[in-house]
Amino acid sequence: MALQSAAELEPAAGPGRRAAGGTLRLLLRSPSGIAGLVGVTFFVLLSFLGPLAVPFDTRADVAAIYRPPSLQHPLGTDHQGRDILSQIVHGGRDLLYVAALAGLLSTFIAVTLGALSAYVGGWFDGLVVAVTDIVLTIPQFPLLAVLSGFVRLTSQTALAVIIGALSWPTLLRAVRSQVLSLKEREFVEAARALDLGTGRIVFGEVLPNMMGYIVINLIFAMTSAMYAQVGLIFLGLVPLSGHNWAVMINLAWVRGALFFRDSVWYILSPIAAIAGFQLSLVWLSRALEEIYNPRLSRGT
Repeated sequence: MALQSAAELEPAAGPGRRAAGGTLRLLLRSPSGIAGLVGVTFFVLLSFLGPLAVPFDTRADVAAIYRPPSLQHPLGTDHQGRDILSQIVHGGRDLLYVAALAGLLSTFIAVTLGALSAYVGGWFDGLVVAVTDIVLTIPQFPLLAVLSGFVRLTSQTALAVIIGALSWPTLLRAVRSQVLSLKEREFVEAARALDLGTGRIVFGEVLPNMMGYIVINLIFAMTSAMYAQVGLIFLGLVPLSGHNWAVMINLAWVRGALFFRDSVWYILSPIAAIAGFQLSLVWLSRALEEIYNPRLSRGT
């Protein structure tokens, strides 16, 4: 009851209080929201349920190298005569897993440390800001390239953890700035007066008012993580294990697919899959921005 009374002092507590169902209804009213939601759902289902229906083609056929699309091979064949569609279906799971895990990890670090740093202040705030400034000045991708020479990234989880552990500083600074503003609001002052505790105030009162901003930045973190891992795999800086779209691009490059006129489907298919997923995330983030900041939809 005390928590409710504190929240009632800020009736316009912000779009972070919107229920998930209400957000979904608003997404379905936006063309970009529908496109983004359908696109993300399609790629998630394709990557995680598609392999159950489409077996991976491991049969090499030198007589069918770089065949154009046909009924038997809707996206043609690769440099070994294997079906490209089956590789696309089986190639998204690892990339989506790393992107999601890295995005969640970096967002969790940024939001937790940024909010606590701004609210607690003092030496803790100074320490967090100092560490953030140090990490922020280190170029992320070159550091990942250097680390790949010392750490053998054979695990998708390890790759996601490393990418996520290096991607939080920018969001942390933004979260810290917003919490510094929010903690002066009346509903936070009331929560302090009721002695609800730091954890309950930060995670129960302050952060829910920033939920829209956090979700949008989670999407951007996923897109950055996707590009980072694709770049590392394309450059051969991590072992080419498993089947994913980035490995397909790397093999197309190192095995000279660019020099074959009929290999266009093999080159463009994984690129189109990566671009399609990223574009769906961008559309989804754009729709969420319009929901959580109505001034954007009015063009003001």
